[in-house]
Order: sequence, then C-alpha cells, then structure tokens
Amino acid sequence: MRAIWKGAVSFGLVSIAVKLYSATEEKDIRFHQVHREDGGRIRYKRTCQICGEEVSYDDIAKGYDIGGGEMVILTDADFADLPLATSRAIDVLEFVPAEQVDPILYNKAYFLEPEGTATKPYVLLRDALTDSERVAIVKVALRQREQLATLRVREGVLLLNTMLWPDEVRTPDFGFLGEDLKVRPPELAMASSLIDSMAGEFQPEVFTDDYRAALQEVIDAKVEGREVVAPEEVEEAPAAAVDLMAALKASVERARAARGEGEPTGRAAGGGAGGGGAGEPTPITSARSAQKSAGTARKAPAKKAAAKGTPAKEAGAAAAKKAGGRKAAGEQAGAPRSTAKKAQPAKKAAEKKAAKAPAKKSTPRKTA
Repeated sequence: MRAIWKGAVSFGLVSIAVKLYSATEEKDIRFHQVHREDGGRIRYKRTCQICGEEVSYDDIAKGYDIGGGEMVILTDADFADLPLATSRAIDVLEFVPAEQVDPILYNKAYFLEPEGTATKPYVLLRDALTDSERVAIVKVALRQREQLATLRVREGVLLLNTMLWPDEVRTPDFGFLGEDLKVRPPELAMASSLIDSMAGEFQPEVFTDDYRAALQEVIDAKVEGREVVAPEEVEEAPAAAVDLMAALKASVERARAARGEGEPTGRAAGGGAGGGGAGEPTPITSARSAQKSAGTARKAPAKKAAAKGTPAKEAGAAAAKKAGGRKAAGEQAGAPRSTAKKAQPAKKAAEKKAAKAPAKKSTPRKTA
C-alpha cells in the first residue's frame, strides 16, 4: 500500500505521527471508451467554451457559478490562505459510544500506521480506545477540505472513518409517511417468523460478486479465443404480491426449505391467535386448524383399535352396565323403603306369639 497522507494525531498534549492509507478498494471491472471499428481510445480535449482553445492543466483554475453567467475564479493561493488548523493534524475532539454514531454518516475508511518513534503512543491510544469501548470524534483536512471523522480500532490498527456533515444527510420526505397505515398482528408475526428463518451470523467473506465473476469469465474467454459460456439464468423478480399474508407464508416455507428445516412452528403458528380474533381465517389460522384436524384424525383410529383389541374391557364394561341397571331397578321397586321398615316389628311380634301358642293335637282318623 502507498501512503496518501502524512500527519499527526493530536491526543491532548500527546502527538502521534502517522501515515494514512486507503483501507478499501473498488473491484469493479473498468472499461475505456473505444472506437467500435478499430478499438482506438476515445480522447477528450479540454477546450475553453469561450475562445475554443485547448487548455493545459496549468491554466485550469476552479470557478464558482454565482448565476447569470457570472463566475468567481479561485486559485491555489486562495485555498492556501484558508484557516485550516487541521491541515496536517488529526485533532481528537471527544470520545463517544460507537452506537451513537449513525452509520449513514460514514464515508471512506483509512488505516493509520505509526511513523518513526510514535509506535508506543499509537499503541497507548489504541488500547485506551479498546478498553473504553468508545470511538474518537476527530477533525482532519484531506484534499483541501476539512472533514469530520471517527477513530476506532480494527484488527489491532487505528481506523479513520471520514464522515458526512449532518447537513449533508437528506431528510426523507415521502407521501406514505403521513398515511395512517396499520399492520395486522398476524402479518407482523409472519414477517417476524420470516426474519427468524433467515437469521444468521454476518460473515462477509461468504458473499461474492457473481456479476463481476461472470463478466471476468467473458473477458478471459475473449482473450483466450474460447467460446463464451452463457451464464445461468437469473431468477426473475416475483410480481407484486396481491395477498401479503400468502406471500409471507410462502417466503417462510421457502426459507425453511432452503435450510432443510420443517414446517414453521411457535411464533409463526401462534401469531394468528394473537390478533386474528373471530374474523376471517388467515393462512396462519388455517394452517393451525389443518394441523389440529390431522392430529385428531390420526389419534381416533388408534383409540378405536385399542378398544376393539381388549374384549376383557368390553365384558367388564357390559357387566358394570348390567349391574348398574339392576341397581337402578331395585331402587325403583323398593322406593317406599320407610313403609317396609315400619312393617317389620309387627311381623316379628306375630311370629313370636304363634311360637308360644300350644300346638293342636291331631285326632286319629277312625277306620271302618
């Protein structure tokens, strides 16, 4: 890597000499504009709109259009006189929690390397940032422009992220933001289930630029005189969904199938009960009803088979039923139980009196 800037990090009264390197690079395949017939490069001449003469770089200055065809011309001397206190310094302004910096503000990234004897204070600042779990807000002048930036630690190296100024971030002004749009709880539950089914740990190295790889293959084939192999057909984007719930459900099923998982359960299945109420069925409630019906149908034959295969239980149940019937009949027949109890003492007294009475003598029959 080649250093693009040299300066110092001003950390309180500590000054750390550093070199600045671009931390990123674009991998786009670049083309030149050429003449289609012979491949000659297309060149553009820098010409003056007024006199029509070609102008060299030494004669080119910066102009600011103030409207009405008038131009204010600024030279290098004008820029040199600007009060850039941070022309060769990275001034640390404050230390803030990293989560308080909105990522939309980040612009470009640069590595900082200690220069000369600045290694120890460099490591000191690096370790202090790591322990504090904060990032440094700094100001730096790059390419004749003062910029806001952050200093943080990445893989043991200080990383400078230039930032946009707050007034450079546009405020979204779209019509739908003023509309009263409400999302039904089942739809939110299904969308959350889709997010869960596609959740993972971010590993940037697993993602590739397929378009760039295919384009490089075309270029290599042309260089080697090979036949260009047509790339695989790209799946067309689906049409706009008419039924949002159906589209979400299909998306969840496809995501789970891609991961080799089964039918969605838990959060997705329970979403319909939370907000569906007794209204029209949604894909969630329909799926639950179908699953419940299937489970009942599977259990019913098993119970029936078990009942048929136990004759002893059938006999016992029949006996119990018969005994129960007899008992009920007996209770109905002997309903006036109090009357029977009252008649028992009188019967016993009569039997006792008969036992005490003298037995009658039987007279023998006379025979002729």
